[in-house]
Amino acid sequence: MAAVEYPTFTFETTAEEVADAFAEQIRGKNVLITGTSVNGIGNETARVIAKYANLVILTGHNEERLKLAEEAIKGSLPTANTRTLIIDLSSLASVRKAAAEASAYPEPIHVLIHNAAAGLTPFTLTVDGYEAQMATGHLASFLLTKLLAPKLLAAKTAEFTPRVVWVSSSIHVLESVNFELLKTPDATKYTPIMAYAHVKSATVLTAGELGRRSKGAILGYTVHPGVISTNINQAKDAIPVLQAVGVLDAEGKPDSTNYKWKTIPQGAATTVAAAFDPRISATPGAYLDDSKVAEAAAHSTDPATAAKLWTATEEIVGEKFEF
Repeated sequence: MAAVEYPTFTFETTAEEVADAFAEQIRGKNVLITGTSVNGIGNETARVIAKYANLVILTGHNEERLKLAEEAIKGSLPTANTRTLIIDLSSLASVRKAAAEASAYPEPIHVLIHNAAAGLTPFTLTVDGYEAQMATGHLASFLLTKLLAPKLLAAKTAEFTPRVVWVSSSIHVLESVNFELLKTPDATKYTPIMAYAHVKSATVLTAGELGRRSKGAILGYTVHPGVISTNINQAKDAIPVLQAVGVLDAEGKPDSTNYKWKTIPQGAATTVAAAFDPRISATPGAYLDDSKVAEAAAHSTDPATAAKLWTATEEIVGEKFEF
């Protein structure tokens, strides 16, 4: 039998093109994705996967926005089989409640996609006392992965290994995780950009460690979606931060001189590739850019740092992974 030839993806590749290429890998799968609001890459990711998947579970903390997200997908794709799940990632209690609900679903979960992020917010503490970006982007995603691990493992077959995908960012190269601030947030040491970098480094470290800890039973991946104009970087608090680093110009519009911007369909492409491209099964923990494996910063791929972060996060969330 001849080997299947898959396309080579580029900067311009769209999520729909990736989904079409991996239609057979997506067919029959159940996928849970966080952060699916309209005008975000999560919604587009969910939409294109829903073309072929058995079930796509959409999550969000606001019931009205979650309903709009589902309506947008079904308006474009009436045959989509979707289910909504309320989850507030700034609250560990809410994560536990949502995980319990999802764990009661009759279906296994083949792919878990951590797309949600807090955005470039001013210093804020969550109800649990942790910095909001780290709590949403790392602590909540770690806890949700832990609690849904049995559902993921139930999807494993001889032909398929479940995957967990984190939407990271190339900004992870700026700095590794600050362990002091992870446990004890400090407003005097906080800047939105560096907090964002800490979180994105944490995702790369966690993805690699997931594969090692599970001995390959669950594969973890991270992606750089690109520079994209979405609802997160159009938020009021984010605009001055992005202006300060030059991503947005003085009028708050995308700087196309120094940055090459992707559309939302292009920005969602790499997530779909990380979730379903069979070619990356041999590289667990890989970091992807432009829908293919790329090189992550050394501080975010160091196994010793990853193990330290894993243990520290288990202590914070009060849950120990057991495979």
